[in-house]
Amino acid sequence: MNKRKLQITNYGVLAFALALLLAGLFAGSAFAQDNTPTDDEVNVIAKQLYCPVCENTPLDVCPTEACRQWRELIRSQLAEGMTEDQIKQYFVDNYGARVLAEPPRTGLNWLVYLLPPAIILLGAFFLFRSFREWTKPKVEATGVGGERGETSSLKKDDYVARLEEELKKRK
Repeated sequence: MNKRKLQITNYGVLAFALALLLAGLFAGSAFAQDNTPTDDEVNVIAKQLYCPVCENTPLDVCPTEACRQWRELIRSQLAEGMTEDQIKQYFVDNYGARVLAEPPRTGLNWLVYLLPPAIILLGAFFLFRSFREWTKPKVEATGVGGERGETSSLKKDDYVARLEEELKKRK
């Protein structure tokens, strides 16, 4: 019976060693990381660039073959160790500043950032003034020559007094 226990123990140790060996083989390939950037890393940069060929289409969603090649170029540049700014500068150097999703804040491009808020504020100011004028009660102009104020109210009172006097005479 002792021999039987020893045999079971030997088979157990052998099975355990075989399991460790297999786990070591698969773990080595499972944990090995590829140096190629993922699609998410590529799309972070491609989202900030517009297709130089298609109008107003971000590079990350453009379906053309040229855009697919440019995304692959971004992937290879990331694999070489280039930074996001260097890759964007590469595209600006080759295709112009129009490929950037956000225009550079230099020169007349500042108008893109300053003009819309200024127009909105100016429009709000005029709208506010118009609402105030629409809700303000209007003063009626009466009398000859557009007289206003006390003199027009006196003339009106004189007119009413004469009218009442004539009506009393008729009765």
